[in-house]
Amino acid sequence: MSALLMCVALLALATPRLSAQHWEPCTDLRPLDILAEVVPSNGAAGGIRMVQAQGTWGFQLSAAAPHIMSFPASRMFSRCDLFPEEFSIVITLKVPNLPPKRNEYLLALVAEEKDALLLGLRYSAAQVHFLFLSEDLAGPWQTRVSFRSPGLMDSQWHTLVLAVSQESFSLAVDCGLPVDIMADVPFPPALSVQGARFFVGSRRRAKGLFTGLVRQLVLLPGSDATQKLCPSTNAQLAELSIPRALQGPPGKPDDKDNEVLKYPYETGMKVTLGSRPPCSKAEDAQFWFDAAQRGLYLCVGTEWVSVLAAKAKLDYVEEHQRLHTNSETLGIEVFGIPGVGLFAATANRKARSAIYKWTDGKFVSYQNIATHQAQSWRHFTIGKKIFLAVANFGPNERGQEFSVIYKWSPRKLKFTLYQRIATHSARDWEAFKVDGEHFLVVANHREGDNHNIDSVIYKWNPGSQLFEANQSIATSGAYDWEFFTVGPYSFLAVANTFNGTSTQVQSHLYIWLVGSFQLFQSFPTFGAADWEVFRIGERIFLAVANSHSYDVAMQVQNNSYVLSSVIYELNITAQTFVKFQDIPTCSALDWEFFSVGEDHFLVVANSFDGNTFSVNSIIYRWQGYEGFVAVHSLPTYGCRDWEAFDTTAGSYLIYSSAKEPLARVLRLRTV
Repeated sequence: MSALLMCVALLALATPRLSAQHWEPCTDLRPLDILAEVVPSNGAAGGIRMVQAQGTWGFQLSAAAPHIMSFPASRMFSRCDLFPEEFSIVITLKVPNLPPKRNEYLLALVAEEKDALLLGLRYSAAQVHFLFLSEDLAGPWQTRVSFRSPGLMDSQWHTLVLAVSQESFSLAVDCGLPVDIMADVPFPPALSVQGARFFVGSRRRAKGLFTGLVRQLVLLPGSDATQKLCPSTNAQLAELSIPRALQGPPGKPDDKDNEVLKYPYETGMKVTLGSRPPCSKAEDAQFWFDAAQRGLYLCVGTEWVSVLAAKAKLDYVEEHQRLHTNSETLGIEVFGIPGVGLFAATANRKARSAIYKWTDGKFVSYQNIATHQAQSWRHFTIGKKIFLAVANFGPNERGQEFSVIYKWSPRKLKFTLYQRIATHSARDWEAFKVDGEHFLVVANHREGDNHNIDSVIYKWNPGSQLFEANQSIATSGAYDWEFFTVGPYSFLAVANTFNGTSTQVQSHLYIWLVGSFQLFQSFPTFGAADWEVFRIGERIFLAVANSHSYDVAMQVQNNSYVLSSVIYELNITAQTFVKFQDIPTCSALDWEFFSVGEDHFLVVANSFDGNTFSVNSIIYRWQGYEGFVAVHSLPTYGCRDWEAFDTTAGSYLIYSSAKEPLARVLRLRTV
């Protein structure tokens, strides 16, 4: 019998005449905003600060005394003194990094007279704990249900839903798959809250105070709140109920008596004019106004972040630099190293690939690295470590096939060899992070004449400080990997090019489930060479570059380089990608998405039309209902890869040629 029914049963036993009346629960079955109870709409609560993080407002409670952040349970349980047996607790928070053995309380229900914890929710660096008081003939004891840490300490907002129903306990983070625990001890069906108080951000004591930010703390009696919250287009900030003070843009305190302190965004504000100033700890939270570009920037850490900019529109594209490369270039990776500068790594067909540094508005040679028919580079970071991984297609001088990871040396200001990994005609690397762990996946294209081989996902071992094989996935002439996330879900798409007899093969999308990638969806592709994921507003798209339609059995009739590449859009309701638009291409090898002002663009690398490598590559502009519409036609020769990048001087595109030792930097002129 649930606590809601127990309340009625007890009343019926005491006064039999009431048994014929309507059933009433101990509390309303609507969401009960616990946070709003301790932060009244008039703001009269001492020591609470209202702080903005990543554009979202929340409360910082650590300076408030525990008694300020509390209220009697009778305020919510007005009809009887029993806590519901079935309920959900919803909390939206941003937590700091904690030492391994430290715990912080998010919520506590305490019997004041005995100072006994009736119910509590706390977290540590490794786990989230739900505690409750159980009692039998032997006396009371405290039960703890622990969930493995759901990766809260990543400096991001997260929404947790704890759902309780008898002996079943589940925890869902950001509308993800819930973790279910069947406990030996069920939640008590008749937990009395008489004389108890709710404490938010503490356990009534100074020890274990919550030091992060909280935006939402709601009790929902009688049901699992995930059904009301999910799915959500912004799962990290999914809302059931938030205090009134957070529902609109925060203003200044009304008067001196208002003790909810807004973040002191006006204190010591300074705006710098002129050329780009340095951005360091000394300038943190200061503004810079770029009069030339009509933009306002805020110094955050070591980077200037755009706050307000004139709405630029792309006018035309002009050649900015002809970059002579060591040999034909298969791929380009543009990346930045904080405090050092902007770089471009070229994957060159012959024995040396190069790294260039952006200097005085141009790329200049910076470092040469020995490679073997390099196909692509991938830049990634792990903590403060900066890496570059090259995909080598050919063997070394000893006939061995290795792709190599290089690490940036802050002392030498160069990349140095870090780890060799055995690969098979590698085409691409993709780096990504799931549940706080770092991974690399290689696209193994073929082994000898066999294109149907495994590509491998490698996982970073923090102990050995090396990447180790973690999962193998069967691929057919793998050419490219693309990682992306949708809410709490992680996806990995592979572009399969050739199965040994035909380029008409399925390319696959995998989803991360229970510690590994599982097949989610398959797409018909024709020599797929690239996947590009991008977002426009709340819409999510996935574009494939189809390069060649070929089949051994139909060499004459079915040998075509002019064919459609396809853009797919995620249908949230159907939970699948559906075709959105076909775009005619000429042996497309790459897509690159970029934005200028409020406009969004896709540029395709057209490489060959069946007769010549001198083929125009096209820039398409997003035009809403019309989809992507061609707006600029760019002469290219054997175009292989596009990269978009921004500098303080403006926005640029760079493309590599697989047919000549020359890359071109194009400037995007705006009005």
